[in-house]
This record gives sequence, C-alpha cells and structure tokens, in this order.
Amino acid sequence: MDKIITIGGKPLKGKVKVSGAKNAVLPIMAAALLVDGVTNVKRVPNLRDTRTMARLLEIVGAKVRFEDNEMMIDARPVNNPVAPYELVKTMRASFYVLGPLLSRFGMAKVSMPGGCAWGPRPVDFHLKGLEKLGAEVTLEGGYIIARAKRLIGNRIRFDIPSVGATGNIVMAAVTARGTTVIENAAREPEIVQLCRLLNKMGGEIHGIGTDELTIEGVDELKPHSVEVIPDRIEAGTFLIAGAALGEICVCGVEPEHLNAVIEKIEETGAKITVSKDTITVKPAKKVLPVDVTTAVYPGFPTDLQAQWTALMSIADGSSIVTDTIYHDRFSHVPELNRLGANIKVENNVAFVRGQKELIGAPVMSTDIRASASLIIGGLLAKGRTDISRVYHIDRGYENIEEKFRALGAEIWREAE
Repeated sequence: MDKIITIGGKPLKGKVKVSGAKNAVLPIMAAALLVDGVTNVKRVPNLRDTRTMARLLEIVGAKVRFEDNEMMIDARPVNNPVAPYELVKTMRASFYVLGPLLSRFGMAKVSMPGGCAWGPRPVDFHLKGLEKLGAEVTLEGGYIIARAKRLIGNRIRFDIPSVGATGNIVMAAVTARGTTVIENAAREPEIVQLCRLLNKMGGEIHGIGTDELTIEGVDELKPHSVEVIPDRIEAGTFLIAGAALGEICVCGVEPEHLNAVIEKIEETGAKITVSKDTITVKPAKKVLPVDVTTAVYPGFPTDLQAQWTALMSIADGSSIVTDTIYHDRFSHVPELNRLGANIKVENNVAFVRGQKELIGAPVMSTDIRASASLIIGGLLAKGRTDISRVYHIDRGYENIEEKFRALGAEIWREAE
C-alpha cells in the first residue's frame, strides 16, 4: 500500500493541465453498452475507477482497449447483463450499467452498491424511476434484478436532484417507447455531456442543462466518438491550493463549470484571472475566512468541501462549512486537526477557527476528496506529513503528486 509524503510550507508556481472528468467518463462508458458497435472515448483519465469500470464492461462481454488516455469500447459481443458484487462494491458508479443493460437486453442483474440492504438509500431513485418506466424490479441475494420487454416512457420526478439517478434513467429512457419527462433532474456538466452524447448517437433529449429533461424514445442508437470534458473537481482542487500557496495557472478547463468556486476563492482575497480555457489564481497575503454551503450544481460542489475546509484551517479568522449533500462527509476533519487545525463538527456543519500555521504529522485518508484535502493540508503544514491509504486518491486524481511536484511542491509517493 502506498503513501504520499509532503514537506510543506513551500510556495507553488506554474501551470497544471487538468485531466478528463472522472464523473463524466463513467456514465459515458456505461452508455457505450447501448449501441451495437464501437465507441471511442478520448481524454479518459487513467484512474482506479476508470479501470474498474472497464473491467466491469469486459465482464458483461464488451471488448475494451485503453491506451494513452483513449478508450475503445466494442459493445457488439455484450451478452451477460450481470454486474457482480466484487466490482460494484468498490465503486458505486458501477450502478450506471443498470439502465443501459436493461434497455438493451430487457433484463439486468446488478449488485447493490456495497451489498447494502434494501431501504431508503440513494439507489431508490434509480429503482423507482425504472419502475415508472415499466420495469419489474426485485431484490434477490443482494442483487437488483430488473426486467422489462420494452420500457415505456413516463413522467418521473426526483425528490432531490440525483446525478446518478438522472444519468441512469436518461440512458434507460432514450430507447423507451414514447416520451419520458424527468422533473428535478440533475444539471451537472457531466449529465449535460452524457445527454449530448446520447443525442449524437441518435437520441432525442430536450431541455439539456435544465432541471426538466424530455426524452423522446428512439428505436436504436449508433456509436459516436466523444472527448471527455475537463475535471472541474480536479481544477477546483488546484485553485484552492493556489489560493494559499502560490500562483497557479490551471489549463484545459471550462471556467463556467467553476463559477461558484471562483466566486468563493475571490472572497478569500485571492485574485482570479479567467480566459477561454484557463484560470489563474494569485493568493492574497492573508487568506480571509469565507463561509461555504455546498449545493447541487451550479452551487458549490460537495466534492470540494474537504479541500475548502483545509484552506479555511489557515484563514485569518473563523468560518463555517456546511455540507447539504452528504451529512457524514467530514472524515477529513480529525486528520486535519492532527496537523494542528482547529475544526469542530456538529451534524453537517464544520466550525473552522483559522490557525497561523499547521505542523506536519502522520494522517490517514478515508475517501477521494478527503485525500485531496490532506495533500493540501500537508503542503500548507510546516515539516513532513505522511498520508497513508492513498489508494483512495488514485480513484479520482490522475498523477496528483506529479502535478503538484511540477508546481514546485516537495511531494512524493513511496510504499508503506
């Protein structure tokens, strides 16, 4: 098992190129199952999660070739609509294959993520949506089994906008008979790209980018190549780091995907310069405290909450960070406190009292974004920080230590 080591307190400067978006490529890979042909996907980040999804596609019968950030998915030989527990338990996004497999084969058998029990969980949005489209959904031995000779369009409303459920239902409905309307749909850029790709494949999806999607079912889809959009979460991670550590030019981004993040960074006193596909951040002498409340897109992303909390830990004053998306997403706080941060959590709110400096210490990552916050914390801290269990960060960031090192950070990876 690897760990990442930082020697903090050193200024950063330079350019960093953002990889393709993990949260966009995973549903795109699942959508390839809808066509009886070959889908070429460019700008695919080489991540643990993309490799896991590729393995899942191979298990259901697809042929996958992945080289130099380009992936070829041949779905013609797909013949086994079963997603096993061994893979789904490692990555919840594996659940994306449910809609495409059901749509193409009239049956899909997909493990519950993490083998979790039936109940009021996020996957309920997926399942209730499929039932609205006429699927018979049962739970057998920890697996969701969905059946339908042909899905039929219907009106579906989500209680809260769900990115995963929106993507799954769109992929199921695109070849359903009749019209499907999804109310309170997710508006994230990753969903926008998925819908645009499906339209290029021959789908008829209207209202893309709004909270109401109308899908006119078509009989079949054709393969189409696609280039994955930039990863806005990776871009935001480097911008947040730059707000405290030095001038960073984040290249190959779509700035409009980061409006809420840019606004908050500017409130810290940092200067932001935006051009067509780059964002440059210059830190202020003192980081001003700024409260943040996460929200569904276009609000401040929950996937940047941990990184923001790390930045606020050295702000000149106190701030409040509230996560309205995931109420239990503060596992990074005890680890940041080991570095000398002063953070208290009550329910879904972190109260952060900024400190003059952090001090390096051994810490442990618990998830993808917590890992990123600990790297930022380690780069802010004086002395050495050892970050263990960094396999989490390999799920969502491509070569993160190499990119930080190119900016002047003293950071490296070694086996524990």
